[in-house]
Amino acid sequence: MIATDLDFIIRLLLNMLAVFILVRFVYFRAHLNRAYAAAFILFGLGVFLITSQLSSVDISMGFAFGLFAIFSMLRYRTESITIKEMTYLFLVIAMSLLSGVGVTDQVTLIVLFMLICGLAYFTETSLLLPRLEERDIQYEKIENIVPERRDILIADLQERLGEDVRTVEIESVDFLRDTARLKVQVRRAS
Repeated sequence: MIATDLDFIIRLLLNMLAVFILVRFVYFRAHLNRAYAAAFILFGLGVFLITSQLSSVDISMGFAFGLFAIFSMLRYRTESITIKEMTYLFLVIAMSLLSGVGVTDQVTLIVLFMLICGLAYFTETSLLLPRLEERDIQYEKIENIVPERRDILIADLQERLGEDVRTVEIESVDFLRDTARLKVQVRRAS
């Protein structure tokens, strides 16, 4: 009994430490979104506690589908999140499941967590891909949005924004006001 309680506490501490490192030193460093960061940490704790407590209980398939249905309904009633936040949420869930119901020993768990955090950190650096920011811009020089004047459009945006424009995508065009809504990706300063 004491050995299982000690194992539970060690796995809880390992999980929370790994989730904290992933969220605070990888996600929050790159995105500065406090609300999501706090939610990820609490979600990781919740998933760990539920799965570790239910791992010893024989659950019926109906109960498992019921839990899935509840989480699905919650998902459809909340605001949508970006693919980046969804990826971090998935990583937090995966780490919490690995430590909550995984059969791996603690050393392997530490190695897996280090690998996950290390790869997430590497993908957030500009070593793998350039760091880009996406901006929505209302653009009034509508004559520049035609494909033949793309170079002029990009040069104009670079001059007005003072940043290196990488891509430009036309979201919509308002011919009544002679404006276009553009989605522009600029290189972010590292």
